[in-house]
Amino acid sequence: MDKAERYKEAGVDLEKATLLVEIVRQRTKRLNQKNVISSIGSYSGLYSLDTSLVKNPVLVASTDGVGTKIKLAILADIHRGIGVDLVAMCVNDIITCGARPLFFLDYIAMGKFNEKIFTELIEGIVDACEQAGCALLGGETAEMPGMYGENEYDLAGFVVGLVERDRIIDGSEISFGDVLIGIASSGLHSNGFSLVRRVLLEEHKLSLDYVPSELGRPLGEILLTPTKIYVQTIMTLINRGLRIKGIAHITGGGFFDNIPRILPKNCKVIIDKSAWEWPPIFKYLQVLGKISETEMYHVFNCGIGMILIVEKSLVDEVKTFLNALGEQAYVLGYVDRRIEGENQVVLV
Repeated sequence: MDKAERYKEAGVDLEKATLLVEIVRQRTKRLNQKNVISSIGSYSGLYSLDTSLVKNPVLVASTDGVGTKIKLAILADIHRGIGVDLVAMCVNDIITCGARPLFFLDYIAMGKFNEKIFTELIEGIVDACEQAGCALLGGETAEMPGMYGENEYDLAGFVVGLVERDRIIDGSEISFGDVLIGIASSGLHSNGFSLVRRVLLEEHKLSLDYVPSELGRPLGEILLTPTKIYVQTIMTLINRGLRIKGIAHITGGGFFDNIPRILPKNCKVIIDKSAWEWPPIFKYLQVLGKISETEMYHVFNCGIGMILIVEKSLVDEVKTFLNALGEQAYVLGYVDRRIEGENQVVLV
């Protein structure tokens, strides 16, 4: 009997694991990997850090997952967008402090190795790394029968970026009268899907192939739209010399939990709800789920994926520049003085 035969009987195929490493090697060939000095499949990833253009470099790191959106991808058997989501959730977090992503790593755990699913995930990860301008340094794949079902999987991402110490964007300079500019999301991104599944699949028993008249497209197509990556847009603004005082990534927790993360304690933001229109999927969810408006803003991005805070004098220039980059940008509101005990996010 082959030395790995009993392990295979237990549900772990070592030969398939070797094949998946080769899939990653092939897919990463089109990425800019010039600073990567290790090969895919090594025990660790090696990255040569070029600090020639940075006087006082600060490394920035973040980790994230995709959450229960994966269950919809499994149901639809469409996985490429999940790979994009994984990278997007990580790189969008570190760009909030002005950090340029350097490299990304992934961890993928499957109940049983599935070449189709794995290939689609890796293709999405590579596409997203290309969009974000970062290398794919490596990762880990685990076959875990008994932990996950045969076609089930979960994944996590890890990114490291670089920023000049005196160019870190941390919100500390935000002051009264500053203005909020919102950049449109591509849809739900990767947040709130436990509620999405509860409302659409469990309570209303809808199929992912169903085409609601209010939406005009299949539900699965809309729900699985990948998370937008904002790295190149924000790096372009920074490199142009436009002073951004704070950046909020509108992820889990929506407006109420994410904006306060960058605000000084004596500041609150006044947001005009009429400044933008919710994409139809959000109103559809709200009506079918009988979800209050307050909860919608607390769970979902409601069409705004990233918020920039700038001085009032820069608003027109920043908004014009964002539109020129192909972004939909909206003036959402302003920063005001906060009295102790008040909420830091007020929607009017």
